[in-house]
Amino acid sequence: MGSICRKKATDGIKHNRHYKCALPLKAIFTFVSSHLKVPDLEKMAPKLVFVLPIVLLGWAFQAILRPPPTKLCGFPGGPPLTSPRIKLRDGRYLAYREDGIQKDKARYKIITVHAFDSTKDIPLPVSKELVEELGIYFLAFDRAGYGESDPNPKRDVKSEALDIEELADQLELGQKFYVLGASMGGYSVWGCLQYIPHRLAGAALVVPVINYWWPSFPAELSRQAFKKLVVPEQRTLWIAHNVPSLLYLWMTQKWLPSSAAAMHNPEIFSKHDMEVLQKMMAMPRTIENKSRQQGTYESIHRDLLVAFGSWDFDPMNSTNPFPQNEGSVHIWQGYEDRLVLVELQRYISKKLPWIKYHEVPEGGHMFMLVDGWTDRILKALLVGEEPSAA
Repeated sequence: MGSICRKKATDGIKHNRHYKCALPLKAIFTFVSSHLKVPDLEKMAPKLVFVLPIVLLGWAFQAILRPPPTKLCGFPGGPPLTSPRIKLRDGRYLAYREDGIQKDKARYKIITVHAFDSTKDIPLPVSKELVEELGIYFLAFDRAGYGESDPNPKRDVKSEALDIEELADQLELGQKFYVLGASMGGYSVWGCLQYIPHRLAGAALVVPVINYWWPSFPAELSRQAFKKLVVPEQRTLWIAHNVPSLLYLWMTQKWLPSSAAAMHNPEIFSKHDMEVLQKMMAMPRTIENKSRQQGTYESIHRDLLVAFGSWDFDPMNSTNPFPQNEGSVHIWQGYEDRLVLVELQRYISKKLPWIKYHEVPEGGHMFMLVDGWTDRILKALLVGEEPSAA
């Protein structure tokens, strides 16, 4: 078929600009009739009757697997632009939001990385008193494909880290800055530790996502932890890692439940998480979640593909970016977390003893959202204050 697609126009075949080598049916018949004699056509007729339905079925299946076009912000048919954005080197735009005290007066500058199915507009629940006391400036951004940031079809762990570095440079944060990533945002922080460690003043990973296929995990430990996930999540992560081309079809089919996280399945929440959700639901809702407004594939689906795909490095082989204790790296984990399992987080902390590991006994996946835990996390990161019990 590839050689057919390279024929000149004089051969009577036109390229289809959308499908390249997937020629329309009329073009196939034009080619066949112009290159074969009538007796040959008669001989081949039974084979064509068998082959053509398979070809047509293949095209149909290809169309099902292909996600719809992204609804880009600021373009006709897409969401409106409401946030400031920077233009990256590759031409994409990255939306951001500034908070805390003024940047030029700040003692600490922190880039925060949002979680799965979230955006920069969901603020950290940090006390105003702590922000003013320590002099903290926050810079949040929509990761590629989320909110008002352009999608990146080549998104991976490295590109997320480089987006953060370029954002820091264009916003003039200085040579060093802090990063804090929660849940799915944790893989961006792992990327920073791997690719831009020289730019970091410190890092915090709060219930950071774990890839069950990192090479350093003992196979049995990883398998046992994986089996503790709810079944729909197991299926989703397995597909994202092993058959990524089928993820869009799996996430959009209606016969079986797909990602429990994407569907907000109550089974993924611990008792503490449910209490957190009840508190949040009782609060006035003032912020609209625009995480999926440009489409689900380049936002939440791409997140799954990156987080649970094959990484270019194993985080458990990371080196300490602060050998002279000029900064620190922290992992915070809830013992009752049902999305990111404590057994694997403990193993990571043992492999990387230079990381300060904090385990919250009653905490679930959402513990940082209540009870002053964000303040504790920031104090430990910025001034080295050991957290007290909740």
